[in-house]
Amino acid sequence: MRNKLILFCGMMCLALTLSAQTQSKEAIRAKINKAAQEMRTMQCDFTQTKYSKMLNDQMVSKGRMCYKQKNMLRWEYVSPYTYTFILNDTQVLLKNEHRNDIIDTKQNKMFKEIARIMMNSVIGKCLDDKEYKVELVPEAGEWVARLTPLKKNMKQMFQKIILHFDMKKAWVTKVELQEKKGDRTVIVLKNVRTNHEIDNKMFSVR
Repeated sequence: MRNKLILFCGMMCLALTLSAQTQSKEAIRAKINKAAQEMRTMQCDFTQTKYSKMLNDQMVSKGRMCYKQKNMLRWEYVSPYTYTFILNDTQVLLKNEHRNDIIDTKQNKMFKEIARIMMNSVIGKCLDDKEYKVELVPEAGEWVARLTPLKKNMKQMFQKIILHFDMKKAWVTKVELQEKKGDRTVIVLKNVRTNHEIDNKMFSVR
């Protein structure tokens, strides 16, 4: 009888612990989603490090990012080369020193997915995306979301997308893209400013 009572108490404690963890994760998700919804604009600097498994090497680049509701994103590399990616609704501009390319994401499903991932990852809007299995946990003073692609075409590109969130502001501070072949890209966001006015010209694709 005593053993049964101990087992019952243990099971109750486990159930309460799991329930608390579930509620905690729901509260975290709600806070992150609320912060994303309230974010009219976002501006920051970023450092991107590309790790190559085959070459056992890494390449560091730096730049600036601007976001504006709805569906406007400017991703601009300034060092060691200049390159700009602009998303404005369904239109994408790829710009370097030599040429400009405009892509209609309605006509290119793969590029549409890439553009959507890029924007939603930066502002933390992808936690409710049904095309990913999401694991969200508090870890070392931050919230970490691990997204595993469920669609075949995205599985071929990314093994996992990992987002790191600031616990107080619920903003993304770091994005890690793990590729299928073992390479990975880590993007760290710095000097983040939100809800400051941004001229729409920053997102012009013409």
